[in-house]
Amino acid sequence: MNHAIVVENLTKVYGRPGSGLLAVDQINFEVQQGEIFGFLGPNGAGKTTTQRMLTTLLQPTKGRIFINGHDLAHDAYPAKRMIGLVPEESNVYTELTAWDNLMFTASLYRVPRDQGAERAQQLLETFGLWEKRHVKTMNFSKGMRRRLSIGMAIIHKPALLFLDEPTPGLDAQSARAIQDLIRQLNAEGTTVFLTTHQIEEANQLCDRVAIINHGKIATIDTPERLKRTFQRVQSFEVSLEPDGQVHGQALTALQGVTNSVKVGDKWRLYTEQPAALLPLIMDYAAAHKLQVVSLNTMVPSLEDVFLEITGGQVGAIRHKPHNNQPRQRGKGVRQ
Repeated sequence: MNHAIVVENLTKVYGRPGSGLLAVDQINFEVQQGEIFGFLGPNGAGKTTTQRMLTTLLQPTKGRIFINGHDLAHDAYPAKRMIGLVPEESNVYTELTAWDNLMFTASLYRVPRDQGAERAQQLLETFGLWEKRHVKTMNFSKGMRRRLSIGMAIIHKPALLFLDEPTPGLDAQSARAIQDLIRQLNAEGTTVFLTTHQIEEANQLCDRVAIINHGKIATIDTPERLKRTFQRVQSFEVSLEPDGQVHGQALTALQGVTNSVKVGDKWRLYTEQPAALLPLIMDYAAAHKLQVVSLNTMVPSLEDVFLEITGGQVGAIRHKPHNNQPRQRGKGVRQ
């Protein structure tokens, strides 16, 4: 298997080693060529620091990074030419037109002018910006600037594209357009490294995801396998009548419920023992003369898995499990 990225014992300490801030702690992972690889984690977990090291914007304290076989410490120039970067903050020059932004970026990557012009036209047409090519980008919407920034990052046809939080703050239509662009680029052979805290975005786009927490990699797997692994965050969604919403506290106290959250007119009850909880819900409804309007088994979402791994709160109400045993957390999580 060919790898677009190989990371070995990558570490970053801000300040003096031994007394500084350990932001990234000896992480190891590989990104396969041709995949969309998601990099998730809470704020301050080390996501941005890791990406800045991978894109040569930050020097590691120790460890090694290989980009398509090139060691960044000793052979950075050819690796840089293979990389495209879309930073979280827009890098569009607002005093320039969309066309001039692309042509200027093409010149930075030493793309011949005729090829740059051909590529710029292709990208502007693909991204729905051709009619705006001579408009200064200060007049563009945030979604239009985001599309243009992706165009600037791929004007030189990089083999590896880094995207840092590509869709936050965009309206639903613009976010969907960006996601479609990512899929299209990947289908054309571009490897994508996606840093995001948008859990559903990672679920929909990524072949695999890595979750980083406290500077360490907590887990790496496909979204679906992660969901299957964390069956303990299964849940039931139950709607009761009449006045079913007032029974949340009592439902939460049922044997086997670990967490609960109100979801519209329903209650979602998290459990590690769905087979045992189901009859208790039905018995409770019968005892209180309530009609069960709906009762659905919910498989874990990637958001549930993320919260479980990072020690976040799965559900809005927490209580101590019965028999006073502590809740289990995901493997690899620092307590």
